[in-house]
Amino acid sequence: MVTDLELFADYFQIHLLGDESEGDLSEVWTEQAVRDGLGVTEDALAIGTDVNMTVAVSVHLLAQQPDDDRDDFDHVVEASLNLVSGRLVVLGCTDYLPDAARFDMPTGWTRIRASRRNLAAAAFPDPDGEDEPEDTEEIRLQAWPAPYSQPHIIKRWARPDA
Repeated sequence: MVTDLELFADYFQIHLLGDESEGDLSEVWTEQAVRDGLGVTEDALAIGTDVNMTVAVSVHLLAQQPDDDRDDFDHVVEASLNLVSGRLVVLGCTDYLPDAARFDMPTGWTRIRASRRNLAAAAFPDPDGEDEPEDTEEIRLQAWPAPYSQPHIIKRWARPDA
């Protein structure tokens, strides 16, 4: 199943959490987490973005680990998320939680792969364009049941100088 969302990445991040999460993401943004674009608690994840504006997000619910297609993306990270409630919530950092997108998943540990692309165009948009799709950061979220494992940076993108 694939669902497309447009989320406002306020404070350069979007959030994924369990429906009954009490994870506090306010403390996760260490210098390393900012470089990795990934903040982690047991039942909540913050995915860093390169823009403080609307991003295109596609949510893919899978039965097993997907193939490695890192070459199609600029930055790819993975982390485990404990979905005690069996529901994954995806939202912008400052979105109203009751209105957030929710997805049924098996209860327990879920692996999340966040693959981001179009980062250079989004970070340095065409000054003559206005909200052009070509300038939108794209985030693909893949979720599948898997035992807990450490966060992993699969592919790292470094923002070039302006």
